[in-house]
Amino acid sequence: MLSTELKFGEVRKLADQVSANAEKVNVKSLFETSNGGVALLAFKAGQALSEHMATAEVMVNVLEGRIDFTMLGTSHTINAGEFLLMGAEVLHSVRAIEDSKVMLLKVKP
Repeated sequence: MLSTELKFGEVRKLADQVSANAEKVNVKSLFETSNGGVALLAFKAGQALSEHMATAEVMVNVLEGRIDFTMLGTSHTINAGEFLLMGAEVLHSVRAIEDSKVMLLKVKP
């Protein structure tokens, strides 16, 4: 079953659905199912998510700004309009190089 606070049939600007918070990375779920979901993250420059592991395959899509995405010991700079794919159970971390908004598409294996 789909879980969301959004209404079907409404047109919205994706990046406007989440705002950066000076105290911590802001994470907002757009929708979730038992198979995955879509989440938005908003970072202020310098904010980071320490190394962690996702239980799903993930597409990291930078909507605004620029991030440093480290996966398996390799750092990748991802700019607005670019994306990266990552498998499940992969250690990774994220640091915002500048104010950024990121969309995560999560699909459980």
